[in-house]
Amino acid sequence: MIANAIGAEFRALVEREHQGKPARVVVAYRDYDTTAEDLWDALTNPERIPRWFAPVEGDLRLGGRYQVKGNAGGAITRCDPNEGFDIDWEFGGGKSWVTVRLEPKGEQTRLALEHIMWADDADQHWKQFGPAAVGVGWDLSFLGLGLHIETGEPVDMEGVNGWSSGDQGKAFMKASAAAWGRAHIACGEDPDVASAMAARTAAFYCGEAAP
Repeated sequence: MIANAIGAEFRALVEREHQGKPARVVVAYRDYDTTAEDLWDALTNPERIPRWFAPVEGDLRLGGRYQVKGNAGGAITRCDPNEGFDIDWEFGGGKSWVTVRLEPKGEQTRLALEHIMWADDADQHWKQFGPAAVGVGWDLSFLGLGLHIETGEPVDMEGVNGWSSGDQGKAFMKASAAAWGRAHIACGEDPDVASAMAARTAAFYCGEAAP
């Protein structure tokens, strides 16, 4: 499947406590054909991050704060070079948490990401979209990072924007949302509920009317 080939290679939704409260955790990983040192640099070098993701400003060190242009910001609460980092993810008045870990796998390096959200039963956004709401976005980031690692060149963002609005981009986002729907079902969600959430997320990303 296209989403497995060029997005994350593994997706899961798990439930556990975070800071003493029940939480939902979106989990994804992918193996990249590069060293941990190179992958760390791609993830943390402010000159390199915009080549595959988006411009990032701030004090990019432990205890500092970052701001992704047009997206989230927050504190950097862990920073272990070539191994991993933890950040707060503050966006739209809400707060969640992202952890990134790097693990050498022979000639490859595994990037494992967790996006942690408190499990609020009154969370209407979750009830509408489920894990695909953040999962599709991370799949797109895994894709951009993979293209950059493969070529060493900046990703053509204008080309990406055109791709995203075209048939191939929409197929990718629909496949990604469906894959996150399956991960949701595997976690115990009712198949009809999870599929409906995934379909609404795909429609949102593709700029289409919700089913």
